[in-house]
Amino acid sequence: MNNSLTYHFLKSALTLDNPFLSTDEFMNWIEEKKANVKHKITPIKFSEMSNWGFNDVTGNLEHDSGKFFSIEGISVETNWGNVKEWSQPIINQPEIGFLGIITKKIDDVLYFLMQAKIEPGNINAVQLSPTLQATKSNYTQVHKGSTPLYLEYFLEEREDVTVLLDQLQSEQGARFLKKRNRNIIIEVDSDIEVKEDFCWLTLGQIKQLLTHDNIINMDTRTVISGIPYGNLETLNEIGISNNSAFLNSELDGSNALYSIESIISWITKHKSFAELEVKQIPLKSITDWTKDELAIYHKDKKYFSVIAVRAEIGNREVHSWTQPLVKSAQEGIIAFIIKKINGVYHFLVQAKLESGNFDIIELAPTVQCLTGNYRKGESDYKVEFLDYVLNPEINNAIVKHSSFQSEEGGRFFEEQNKNMLIEVGDDFDVNVSEKYIWMTLNQIKTFIKFNNYLNIQSRSLLSVIKFV
Repeated sequence: MNNSLTYHFLKSALTLDNPFLSTDEFMNWIEEKKANVKHKITPIKFSEMSNWGFNDVTGNLEHDSGKFFSIEGISVETNWGNVKEWSQPIINQPEIGFLGIITKKIDDVLYFLMQAKIEPGNINAVQLSPTLQATKSNYTQVHKGSTPLYLEYFLEEREDVTVLLDQLQSEQGARFLKKRNRNIIIEVDSDIEVKEDFCWLTLGQIKQLLTHDNIINMDTRTVISGIPYGNLETLNEIGISNNSAFLNSELDGSNALYSIESIISWITKHKSFAELEVKQIPLKSITDWTKDELAIYHKDKKYFSVIAVRAEIGNREVHSWTQPLVKSAQEGIIAFIIKKINGVYHFLVQAKLESGNFDIIELAPTVQCLTGNYRKGESDYKVEFLDYVLNPEINNAIVKHSSFQSEEGGRFFEEQNKNMLIEVGDDFDVNVSEKYIWMTLNQIKTFIKFNNYLNIQSRSLLSVIKFV
């Protein structure tokens, strides 16, 4: 038996057979959860919310406890892109929450304890979430509900628990103000009860499920995106030959177009050049936005709006509550262009500035259109490489992955984005504009280890990459 961390992660990622719950059985299981759990989400007027209201002085939308999150205003000035200044609503949630997965080795295979969970904004009610998905307000019981299940495994120092991955990662930079969550994977040695709505899956099964629309939630995707798989020697330890181009890009550390030092210099240059001044202002002071009894929205009905809902979910710590949610004006598109360089898949990574970023610039997918009507060309800026994503067949490109994946349902109302991996050929010029750079998966994983490098859209998209 091999005890190395990367060995067990990779072996689990290559394992589709699960004697406890096959993937077909899982699909029936999650449909049963949808049918059996009472849930109803109803848009309501702001005045119908309980324990939420608009501050008399600032106009900010706040919870009575001062916890959870608030909808505030920011004014932004920057030298990056075509739009140099604007104001907007933003979610301010300064707490660092837990996104945690419990794993356990069973017959030398690492299994992941996953939860079928309903969030008020989920597009299809039940999605597969981490073992623990909780804000600090949740797990300190500000809502006066029950404690989240399995919390003790993450909060207490236990002899039967080993930490396998522990990272602070950012949330959506255009919607949250410098928001981060703790992404953590632990391994439990002792027996653990599998409670109702939980199941054991291999990492390979989770990645297989990501080929379907809206089954794996955003929080699961960000946690598994950071998993390391080692190097080419790890394959030898498992005893398989490498026949996956994605796996080769993940494990090969010697055939990259640029060195890690060159990439760090490229990022540093952009962070040094970029100016981003973000001021918190009263929500009632933002310009070009309107509030009525049902929503806060942009005057041109674009970007997003803020609405209120009443949530009734039978198996949550609190069964009924009201809250604000952010509603996107339209679905978005997120895509990496990939190309074989030196025989290894390279990903075309974008340096992207967003108003809520913790450190100005984060690494984003090649194409990230979450606002504006990109199909009609009605965006605030020209989206480079968009044509390769919308019309791959015309550009001799191959779609390696395409699925709709939801944003986090605790803050976003029925929002989904098309996630794509587009392979281009030899006719695609390796030389690209200064805000883009080619990186292997191996190099990208190096940067994921550290805080505030890869944005959540890139991490979400990387999670869909499977090796079998």
